[in-house]
Amino acid sequence: MRSLPVPDPGVADQRSATRFLLWHAARIWPTLAAGMALAVVSYGGQSLMPAVLGKAIDAGVTTRDPADLLRWGLVLLGLGAFQAVAGVIRHRFATFNWLAGAYRTVQLTVDAANRLGATLPKRLATGEVVSIGTADINHIGSALDILSRGTGSLVAVAAITAILLATSVPLGLVVVLGVPVLMAVVALLIRPLHRRQETYRDQIAGLTTRASDIVTGLRVLRGVGGEAVFSARYRAESQRLRHTGVRVARVEALLEATQVLMPGIFLVLVIWLGARFALRGEITVGQLVSFYGYTVFLISPLRVLTEVIDRITRGHVSARRVVAMLRIAPELTEPTHPARVPEAGGVLVDVASGLSVRPGRLTGLAAAVPADAVAIADRLGRYADSEATLAGVPLRDLPLATVRRRILVADNDARLFSGPLRAELDPHGRADDAAVEAALLAASATDIVEALPEGLAGRVAERGREFSGGQQQRLRLVRALVADPEILILVEPTSAVDAHTEARIAERLGPARDGRTTLVCTTSPLVLDRADHVVFVEDGKVVAEGRHRELLDTEPRYAATVTRAED
Repeated sequence: MRSLPVPDPGVADQRSATRFLLWHAARIWPTLAAGMALAVVSYGGQSLMPAVLGKAIDAGVTTRDPADLLRWGLVLLGLGAFQAVAGVIRHRFATFNWLAGAYRTVQLTVDAANRLGATLPKRLATGEVVSIGTADINHIGSALDILSRGTGSLVAVAAITAILLATSVPLGLVVVLGVPVLMAVVALLIRPLHRRQETYRDQIAGLTTRASDIVTGLRVLRGVGGEAVFSARYRAESQRLRHTGVRVARVEALLEATQVLMPGIFLVLVIWLGARFALRGEITVGQLVSFYGYTVFLISPLRVLTEVIDRITRGHVSARRVVAMLRIAPELTEPTHPARVPEAGGVLVDVASGLSVRPGRLTGLAAAVPADAVAIADRLGRYADSEATLAGVPLRDLPLATVRRRILVADNDARLFSGPLRAELDPHGRADDAAVEAALLAASATDIVEALPEGLAGRVAERGREFSGGQQQRLRLVRALVADPEILILVEPTSAVDAHTEARIAERLGPARDGRTTLVCTTSPLVLDRADHVVFVEDGKVVAEGRHRELLDTEPRYAATVTRAED
């Protein structure tokens, strides 16, 4: 068997959920076929054991032949050992199939997330992505896993039915007619179960999204007194989710009970009929024991067949959600005929606002409405389609990889990930220690590293939760400075730090980016006062330019904006 995950997951069939599952099955057809064959062998061996047991009983009770009894006993032992070995190997193949389906789905969704980039959070809620990465991959893997046992169970039921019909037509008919009845009852329960499970899953995704939003904006909520309101909403949604979970559990409990009750009814009916036939001499004692064994054994494959319906239905629902994610088209596409990459040192222009960012300078962008500054940063970083140009070449005509390499947009939505702090600040491992230390100094973040027992070797928890909001912001600035791009766009890089720290960052940022192009979107007077050039934007358009102190004296609206920020 190959190691997992595979290097290349391939291109999924996104035409429908059914085709997506079939595509998964085709990728692992050797192990899938092997698992099915071994399941047939394993269940087939088990289905023969009641008949051999009946022969052994007849040999010992009816004919009283010790040699015959020993022979049938050895056959029974051999069958048991054979089906046990086949069952172990079958389980190994089934586990591989489960992992292959889950891993391949993870790879596909991660590739889709990387391809979509900034489009993903606009089109899919956080909770939905989390649900795909947890519950849905499990259901898709389970749908592939159950195929081997389902095939073996189907063959076993067919074989036992044939044996019973050949021995006793009435007993065989009980099974022939009873199995469809059982499947029909289970099907009636599975449909409402999956409707409730789908509702439950949607509510989980919504609650996860709300929890993520609350955690992300917790400091802001506390500042405006909204923590209690959002907590109450979360509690209310959590209770609705709990009630939905109880409704799901009721149907699941009823389904489980049915899976035990219905085969149990068959067991009682077959034994009652078999005992009557044995008393009348129509079947032997050994055959009666065989019928009992068959009926007890049938409980397992019948439950597996109901499980097949359940898991494949869940897998189909999950596959539909994954396909919906894979079908999302990115807002930004690669140019059909990429333009020649301009040389370094060109002017970056946002045509929509009239902003021109000169090379080699620290430019400050103050917007009367903060959303205007964010929109400009998105256009200049090509996270939104626009007429923006670099050295006269439209950004939309350049390969996205080129734009990302030359223009880095660092905002406060960026996340810190778990791992060593050194790797967090320099993910590509290209910077030397001196560059990292210089970035730490420029971002006034040296004290953060010094407070850690292991310094840069210390590990960062998920989302950097051990750091305060201001510390996280400074570490994100360090990461941007270590990357050292040709053009760096910073969006409110000092909004969460105190005034003394902000003053140090404002003083050091210019020298740290000396000779390279930097645009800082901020309304902080401390940062704007250190900028080489300041641009004021109102109603999405550039209305004034100059040095900070000049604009304070000549542009009342600019003065009002930065003064409000200072207050």
